[in-house]
Amino acid sequence: MLRNFMEVLDKAKRAGRQTISVAAAQDKDVLHAVKAAQVAGLAQAILVGDADLIKPLLGEVGLPSDTPIVHEPEDSKAAMTAVSLVKTGKAQILMKGLVNSSDFLKAVVNKEVGLRTGRLLSHLSVYEVPGGKKLIFLTDSGMNVAPNQEEKKDILVNAIMAASVLAIERPKVAVLAASEIVNPKIQATVDAKALADMYRQGEFPPAIVEGPIAMDVALNAEHAKHKGLTSEVAGDVDIFMIPNIEAGNILSKALIHYANFKNAGVVIGATHPVVMVSRADSAEAKLYSIALACLLAGAKQ
Repeated sequence: MLRNFMEVLDKAKRAGRQTISVAAAQDKDVLHAVKAAQVAGLAQAILVGDADLIKPLLGEVGLPSDTPIVHEPEDSKAAMTAVSLVKTGKAQILMKGLVNSSDFLKAVVNKEVGLRTGRLLSHLSVYEVPGGKKLIFLTDSGMNVAPNQEEKKDILVNAIMAASVLAIERPKVAVLAASEIVNPKIQATVDAKALADMYRQGEFPPAIVEGPIAMDVALNAEHAKHKGLTSEVAGDVDIFMIPNIEAGNILSKALIHYANFKNAGVVIGATHPVVMVSRADSAEAKLYSIALACLLAGAKQ
């Protein structure tokens, strides 16, 4: 089990360098992240985009002048080209540059050259808890707005499979809601109960899935006892599954800005990991996101 991001970095380095295909790479922030990954010994890159804009940036961020560039000035076509490099094995990780997210994701799921698996794409956030004993996972706070039961199943399968790559053989999952009581007026409780039933019917990879479960119970086994609940995950959750994007967004930002959790994130559910960093992400978070993607990519080889 990986306890912190330094262990993620170390494990990713030992796994060997991966190649990142960057779509619309004329983005200084993204190139800084690529440079940091190169210095850390994690990855090298193929830059797809407007060569006239990319070349001056190489010197500014300290990337070698001979870094491979595929000239494609039109952003949507650059996204398709970057995806095809991953599809054909020339790269193992896809990364979003200065291209609209919808155009980028359309390329990822394109029927001809895309990276489809048949499952929904979802975002997995990973956090290092100050003073904690392990990394924790949160899904999906970045992509799917209000997933239904079947979509939540895909999201959870994606997260469990990713956690297994990070040496969590049977992740403990809390499907979060406002309480442990199923209320037909609160869809999150209905969905959480359905997912727990699917788990008991053997529809997930190895894991322990409980829900609905409130956050206080998920975080503290004593709270479960106080409520008269028997739980295998309370106080030791690996994956927190949130009901919708608003809850995930609020929780994620609170953890980062108020509780000083270190974070990383990656899009999963495709054949290869996809990195979509934000300008609001710290340089540290961007590097950790690439390291996480490198570990996930290395497990596919």
